[in-house]
Amino acid sequence: MSGSRPFALVALALAVAAAVPYSQRAPLPSTTAPAGTAEATPAPAQAPNFVVLLADDLALMDLGIYGGEARTPHIDALARRGRMFTRHYTSPLCSPSRAMLLTGLDNHRTGVSTIPEVIPQEHVGKKGYSLRFEPGVTTISTRLRQRGYRTYMTGKWHLGRGKGDLPNSHGFDRSFVLDASGADNWEQKSYIPYYATAPWFEDGKPATLPKDFYSSRFLVDRMIDYIDAGDRHQPFFAYIGFQAVHIPVQAPKAFTQKYADTYREGWAAMRKARWQRAKAIGLIPQGAPLADPPQGLRRWESLSGEEQALFARHMAINAGMIEAMDHHIGRLVAHLKRTGQYDNTVFVFTSDNGPEPSNPMATTRTMDWWTWANGYSVSADNWGEKGTYAFIGPEFANAAASPGAMFKFYTSEGGLHVPMVMAGPGVTPAAPSGAMTTVSDIAPTLLALAGETADGTAFDGLSLMPVLTGASDTVRSAEVATGFEVSGNAALFKGSYKLVRNLAPYGDGVWRLFDIASDPGETRDLSKEQPAKFRELMADYRLYAKRNGVLEMPEGYDSTRQIASNTLRKLVARYAAALAVASAVLVVGSYALLRWIRRRRRRSAA
Repeated sequence: MSGSRPFALVALALAVAAAVPYSQRAPLPSTTAPAGTAEATPAPAQAPNFVVLLADDLALMDLGIYGGEARTPHIDALARRGRMFTRHYTSPLCSPSRAMLLTGLDNHRTGVSTIPEVIPQEHVGKKGYSLRFEPGVTTISTRLRQRGYRTYMTGKWHLGRGKGDLPNSHGFDRSFVLDASGADNWEQKSYIPYYATAPWFEDGKPATLPKDFYSSRFLVDRMIDYIDAGDRHQPFFAYIGFQAVHIPVQAPKAFTQKYADTYREGWAAMRKARWQRAKAIGLIPQGAPLADPPQGLRRWESLSGEEQALFARHMAINAGMIEAMDHHIGRLVAHLKRTGQYDNTVFVFTSDNGPEPSNPMATTRTMDWWTWANGYSVSADNWGEKGTYAFIGPEFANAAASPGAMFKFYTSEGGLHVPMVMAGPGVTPAAPSGAMTTVSDIAPTLLALAGETADGTAFDGLSLMPVLTGASDTVRSAEVATGFEVSGNAALFKGSYKLVRNLAPYGDGVWRLFDIASDPGETRDLSKEQPAKFRELMADYRLYAKRNGVLEMPEGYDSTRQIASNTLRKLVARYAAALAVASAVLVVGSYALLRWIRRRRRRSAA
């Protein structure tokens, strides 16, 4: 989104009344941290604890400290205590990002090039596309456990559940995880027909959720239990993969109803308001243009009043779910303070990709029937409580991704550019960093904070220590090319330039070149204006693809059609036995009926 430019204005206090409509809001206050006044938090004498908090489908500006509407005081406090990053990039889909976070490698090198829901049959089983950690891949949890750490995980895994695939086989002492792209937040049930149920596992064995389950609360509670049961003389690595704010968007009314009026002006107003706040707090330059919405998105004015109220309510639930996640993060922080572990704990907060654009109800009556049959209601009349099936859809996802273009699945800024915060021992409190960082940088950084000097060839990511200690303002030089690719959607960054291609349904497969220092909205294609630079970055991308084993997509690949096809295969396999029995019964019954009809005819003829 933003280029390699200084972050001039720092939003250290965004006192925004989230329930006030956009048109009534006063300008956001911001302050500039005096240069050289912050002192580095000293590296601890003992090895630090690590808490990695990963949100699901959170946009760059969803947090309060980044200019969002939701109240996130606990994450904001971590940002003020340490460092927030304004040019942090991840992959455009969940599993690849999670694999990169845990290993420090490019997603193709881990074996998790994409997700099972959208993989084409031509790629199934190919190297890098097994969708599980392949032999030789080592996680940060394994590395830290070898250094004497206790290692725990709760939340979304989505990296396989076959033999040797779950967290207990990848360096985690204790784990309670979901191996699916998502699930209900109140009950143990699936959220799409692709999954028969919600596959939760504890320590590698199938698990059952408690009756009082709510995802953010439970994941924090179970993590606290794991930490408290361990040996206090050992440092710990705690990784929580929240379900917030993945479909279905759900949260207690106490959080969601606060935002009842916040989104009533619609997605265009929200997108413009975030773009203006991004300029006011220095996320993007003052003159940066705002991209038009992708083709095919609806105008707010085209909706009926009832539809507008429904989508505003869904978006309110989305904000409430973000605040609920922050609330439970605050409970974890408070527990670590009470037990004397907070001061020696490094926190990392980020998101796996940008906001989710899917509207499950837009394309087929089958989904209407499936949600009804599974006890879901799209109406959201109960404001996100049990039984709600809320989603923000592509229009509000595009608004949430402001000032970037597009959203999750795609390698435009809206899909890749997400928040990232680090705080704790070894992290110098300072103004937000505009250094380009990636999800693959987290593992080598944690290992460095733990005191290990890793072989530079062990990771694709880079240690952020020079920035965290204040020794440098950059992580990568302008000559270093950094690539991303998932399911044909690809991007390559080099200095302030970005090469990008997006496939159907919202992309056209054309490579484009942007200078995101001045044009973070990706509005002006420079490929014809600067052909030499375009050829240079194309050559860099080809090298990236060859080095990491990127496979070309089948002709005409469309992710929405692929997930429909893969879901159908799942359903056929799941119900094959029942279908076979039904077919046999039909054949036998038809034969019996035919014989009966013949006998009747013979009797009549006689």
